[in-house]
Amino acid sequence: MHVIVATDGSKQSLAAARHLKSFADPLKITTVSVVAVIRPYAAVAFADDLTPRKAPKADLESLSFRDAADSATKVVAGVFEGWGPKVQIRIRSGSPATEIIKAAKQADAGLVVVAAGSRGLSDTVLLGSTAQRVQHSAPCPVLVVRPAPRKPKRK
Repeated sequence: MHVIVATDGSKQSLAAARHLKSFADPLKITTVSVVAVIRPYAAVAFADDLTPRKAPKADLESLSFRDAADSATKVVAGVFEGWGPKVQIRIRSGSPATEIIKAAKQADAGLVVVAAGSRGLSDTVLLGSTAQRVQHSAPCPVLVVRPAPRKPKRK
């Protein structure tokens, strides 16, 4: 089975990849494709909460969207290193939900893994949830991994 693991560079997408690995049988998965989608006309850079911040701030700001996506996909792909299945990295351009669905169709995927709630309420209200659109239109089952609940603040 081919599995698509989508990342938007958030910690939640890394957690989704780890969740898949925690219960899936690596002998039944032939390939894991880690997919990142760059929005071509985005006003905000690709989220890269996954890359260690060792570089000076000026160097980090000069990274292109593609470089940030490449860096994030490598971190997520690292979760599956030595696990068994072949791991591929794919960076696509376009609408995230549309491109994730296209990747699943092209790979004849048996499962798509996405994180829910990665970008906050404003994206969900204004644009609709990428996870929700993938869930409704993917050609295969979709594992939507919710973020861990936040602990209430003490007063």
